[in-house]
Amino acid sequence: MAERTDAHIMLRLIYQAMINAGIPAEAVLARAGVALQSLDDPSLRTPNAAQSMFWHAAEEVSRDPHIGLHLGEHLPLYRGQVLEYLFTSSPTFGEGLKRAMAFHRLLSDVVAGSLIIEDDRCYLVGLAGPQANRHFAEAMGAGMIQFFRFVTDNHFQPLAVHFEHSEGAPKEEYARIYGCPATLGCGEYRLYFNREILDYRIWQAEPRLLRLHEQLANEQLAELQRHDLVVEVKRAIGEMLESGDTSLESVARRLGMPPRRLRSQLADANTSFNQILADYRSRLARRLLARTDEPIEQIVYLTGFSEPSTFYRAFKRWTSETPVEYRKRKREQLRSA
Repeated sequence: MAERTDAHIMLRLIYQAMINAGIPAEAVLARAGVALQSLDDPSLRTPNAAQSMFWHAAEEVSRDPHIGLHLGEHLPLYRGQVLEYLFTSSPTFGEGLKRAMAFHRLLSDVVAGSLIIEDDRCYLVGLAGPQANRHFAEAMGAGMIQFFRFVTDNHFQPLAVHFEHSEGAPKEEYARIYGCPATLGCGEYRLYFNREILDYRIWQAEPRLLRLHEQLANEQLAELQRHDLVVEVKRAIGEMLESGDTSLESVARRLGMPPRRLRSQLADANTSFNQILADYRSRLARRLLARTDEPIEQIVYLTGFSEPSTFYRAFKRWTSETPVEYRKRKREQLRSA
């Protein structure tokens, strides 16, 4: 299974919220191990598993035990993304909501969401993923309510929010920020609202633009799926590398697909099996040389080469240095740091 990730815009919104709240955002990013320049790369997706580390850093720097909820209050409005356009091009709030949920991966692999209708009210479930980080879930709740109000000209009003975590802010804080009560220690994360809002007509709806936005969303989703395949190929290579059997055919067999299809789909992702294999070996060799005392003969084996001479030629091609020169330079850099 591919690693679950969040879109670049998620981190960008939180970063701006920290600035809006007067929190030293760069200090939080540094403590969480996030490079500031990564915020300028819209193609970047961050591992969802890193949420805990990020929010722990935010809590430490801000000294706010309810940092997720309070940053949710300062989140900029979610704008300029294809999910917003799908919403605002749809004829009703309900139709926009269903379209957005169908393309949830463009925002996050964990923020799926399902709409459950109960008589005169309904609720969204699965908005932050199972056992989500508390701060992430509370910030998401505020951002979602804010966006829903925007697309309905403030007609959307939440009735209640349910969270899985049992420890949180005072109930008055949730009511102030969400505009509704929040209940902790529930079985799942839910956002309740009146059923009638599903029929709210979006005044700027445009059928022709909707078709274009759906096409764009499908293209972006296909790009994510191509990225998933590259990640799966890298994982297979890592698992098979020491055996020395890392041909396209053996990896395709491990992934359960014909070699021809794997080759074709990698070409669609603007890469090739040989390029992925070389990149994986190069990164592994450089990491082992720079960070371990493994003998070079062992690194030859660990990177899947059958002969030292083949490894040496490949490494010189990758770095313009021999393995010995590379290791020496990295250790000198470490000593002088």
